[in-house]
Amino acid sequence: MSATPTTVSSRLLSDAIAADTDAVNRVIRRELHSEVPLVNQIADYIISAGGKRIRPTLVLLFANAWGYRGMEHHALAAIVEFIHTATLLHDDVVDESSMRRGRKTANALFGNAASVLVGDFLYSRSFQMMVALRNMRVMQILADATNVIAEGEVLQLLNMHDPDVSEARYLQVIRSKTAKLFEAAAQLGALIAGAPDEQIEAAAEYGRSLGTAFQLIDDVLDYSGNADDIGKNVGDDLREGKPTLPLIYLMQHGTPEQKELVRTCIETGDEQHFDAVLAAVTESGALQYTREKATLAADAARATIVGLPSSDFKNSLLHLCAFAVDRNH
Repeated sequence: MSATPTTVSSRLLSDAIAADTDAVNRVIRRELHSEVPLVNQIADYIISAGGKRIRPTLVLLFANAWGYRGMEHHALAAIVEFIHTATLLHDDVVDESSMRRGRKTANALFGNAASVLVGDFLYSRSFQMMVALRNMRVMQILADATNVIAEGEVLQLLNMHDPDVSEARYLQVIRSKTAKLFEAAAQLGALIAGAPDEQIEAAAEYGRSLGTAFQLIDDVLDYSGNADDIGKNVGDDLREGKPTLPLIYLMQHGTPEQKELVRTCIETGDEQHFDAVLAAVTESGALQYTREKATLAADAARATIVGLPSSDFKNSLLHLCAFAVDRNH
């Protein structure tokens, strides 16, 4: 099976991380195998699409930053990627998405039922791999993360088509649905390397803040990005009736006409007025506000790793904070 990642940026990865990434890819190829051909086909399709691979990269960077010299961080990175991939398969079914990472979603090609079931396979395979590590704290972190992510998915479902969602409620969705796996990945890297408990918690906070920054910039790009760059259809959030932060800000600060437009679009999932909504979120400062919140989150992530020893790995973690905000995809 092929499983070649699209890395965040070559400048972020030292030679050591590049070697680790190759090792993680070998683990992924080995553990993806199933006796059921359709499982192999769909799992390979979504994994081989690449992506930024931020979460497994966090495992590797924090492990190396704290001087880890074993091999278990490769398995942990693969586990984190499997969990993330499973959530993507399920998300695309729930959201009725047709494009991700620049090509058709698995559900668009293979159907909803197959996508959900292969997502279940990836979840269960990740737990098999966790058990093999024989580390109860690792299992607790990952089990808690998958449960919180599921809660976040349900909370987002409750928020759909609700124009009265508050900023605090939306940020709760981000912390649960997106930032939690970032948190777990960073925490696991520090844990497996034997970092002090306060530094393991600092790594967790780095992940939470970085994940928040990434999601907020995704919210911005859904209104200001290019489909070829971001790998999905611009305006998907509006079509799905998702009240993301730019729309929440507009509902609070827009003109009466803008508020009514956004309310109707969220309630009905009306993407026909996307251009008008785009003009409104731009003119109102909603996109700028969301970007500023992302910058604050990235700054918070940067502050948590002050105690890390100086190294190329720490520099890469600092670069990630900048990339989270400055990216166009």
